[in-house]
Amino acid sequence: MRTLRRIILSFLLACVAVPGLAQQNAPKAPSEQDRQAEEKQAWQAASAVAVRGPASVPLRDQASLALPQGMVFIPQAEAARLSRAMGNRPGDSLVGIVTSAKDDEQWLVFVGWVAEGYVRDDESQDLDADTVLQGLRDAMEEANKDRAARGFPELDILGWNEPPRYDAGTHFLSWSVSLKEKGAADSDRVVNFNTRALGRNGHFSLNLVTHQDSFTKNRAVSATLLSGLGYDEGKRYADFNSSTDHVAEYGLMALIGVAAAKKLGLLAVAAAFVLKFAKVGVVAVGAMLLGVRRLFQRKPRP
Repeated sequence: MRTLRRIILSFLLACVAVPGLAQQNAPKAPSEQDRQAEEKQAWQAASAVAVRGPASVPLRDQASLALPQGMVFIPQAEAARLSRAMGNRPGDSLVGIVTSAKDDEQWLVFVGWVAEGYVRDDESQDLDADTVLQGLRDAMEEANKDRAARGFPELDILGWNEPPRYDAGTHFLSWSVSLKEKGAADSDRVVNFNTRALGRNGHFSLNLVTHQDSFTKNRAVSATLLSGLGYDEGKRYADFNSSTDHVAEYGLMALIGVAAAKKLGLLAVAAAFVLKFAKVGVVAVGAMLLGVRRLFQRKPRP
C-alpha cells in the first residue's frame, strides 16, 4: 500500500481547480523532495498558531465552532498553506482546518464559508444522485489538469459512499464519495464526506477526508463538529427575510456538484486530498520531519 501522504475536495474550498488554469503558463512542477519539505514547514507553521480544544472558535462574522478536547483548529492562512502543499488550490472561502492531536486518528476536516446568499431547499425531494455524481466527476477532470501540471497525482471519483441527503430540520445537506489516485490499488481508497450547514446569508462546508478503512469510525467527527457549529443570532436559516435578503442563484442540486462545483469550487477538499495522508506522511518520514502529535499536544501559548 502506498504511504498515506497525499489526498485532498472542496473549496475546494471547499477546492476544485479553475478550468483551464493548467494551460496558463504552468510553473515547473516541484520535486518530491521540495514537496516534502514544504509539507513539513506547513505543519510547523500550523502548529505554532493552532487553537487547541476545548475552545470556542469564531467563524467569520457568522457563527462559532465549539472545538472539543483533543481536536485542533488551524486558522485560514496556515490552513491554506497546508492545502496547497497537498496539491490543492484553496480559495477565499477556506476558513480553516480541524484535525486531531492524536497520531492514531488520521483525518482532516476542511471548514469553508460561502457568502452566496440564502439557498432555497424546495428541491430537497428531487436530488438526482446520478446527475450529481457525473457533475462531480466532470469537475474532478478539470481539477486533474491543474494537478498534473503541478506534478501531483490525478484522482478518480469511484462513486458514492453515501448519496446526497438533506435534513430539513437542521438544514444540513450531506454526501460522501470514494476516490483514489489514478492507477492506485483499491486498498488506497479515500472518503470525502461533505456537509453543508445552510444559513441566512450563505453556508458553511465541513469536508471530512479520511481513509476508506477508517471512515466508519471517523464519520462521527463530522457529527461532533456540526453539533458544535452554531450560527450567531440573526444569521440562522430561519432568520431569512424574503424582503431584504439575497437569494443564491442555485439550489441544493447545484450546491452539491453540477454548476456549483465548477463555479464555486464546492467539490472542496475532495479534489485536493487523495492524500495518503499529510499527517501520516509527516510522521512516516521519521527524524527529518516533526511528529504531528508532538506539535499539537504542546501546551498552548499564553
